[in-house]
Amino acid sequence: MAARIHSARVIAAHDGVAELAVTVEYDNGGRTEVTLDAVASEALMQSCSADDLHGLEGHGWEKVRDALTLSYNRFQSQETSTC
Repeated sequence: MAARIHSARVIAAHDGVAELAVTVEYDNGGRTEVTLDAVASEALMQSCSADDLHGLEGHGWEKVRDALTLSYNRFQSQETSTC
């Protein structure tokens, strides 16, 4: 069994925009918290077909990784277009 989303909660970023703090639980019971910006949060909610934060619970950590990658890549495309 792989790491899974244990829980999520809404937090405020330094600029006042809502973000998600997602707790991922590993097979050995260890947990870590990952912060997702608004873009990654939206991507994760869509990927999990979640209507609320409880809808994220039990999904694999790969969906968190993919959401973070999508958010990161939007900056990469901006850098390429400004060169």
